[in-house]
Amino acid sequence: MAEAIELSRKCPPANGAFSVGAIIVDADGNEMSRGFSRETDPHVHAEEAALAKLASDDSRLAGATLYSTLEPCSQRKSRPRTCSQLVLQSGIRRVAIAWREPTTFVNCVGVENLRAAGVTVVELLDLAEQARSVNAHLLD
Repeated sequence: MAEAIELSRKCPPANGAFSVGAIIVDADGNEMSRGFSRETDPHVHAEEAALAKLASDDSRLAGATLYSTLEPCSQRKSRPRTCSQLVLQSGIRRVAIAWREPTTFVNCVGVENLRAAGVTVVELLDLAEQARSVNAHLLD
């Protein structure tokens, strides 16, 4: 998660969106992919960017863990599918987050949606403040 937090610092600044880093690792702990918010266009989310770098039928995804500095979104205007939907579609069964999305922009229920679908979600609360600090300008 520490690497994902550092990755989130690469995000181009935005007044209306959080800076997020995401890394996908296989069952053996080897990195498969990484992404960050606004990496490829002004609307791409970190999880979306990381997943887009992998084949949708990559057999390693079923045993993979997605590390995201922020809860995968459950609402968005810029794309037809949310990040929590993309995670479910990918077959990833384990997600680790540093902090839940505050209600600054939306009322996110990504964790609840993932858990309801049987995905294990681990909250790494000891790293929440580090992930939040990247977005301090949005939280004042």
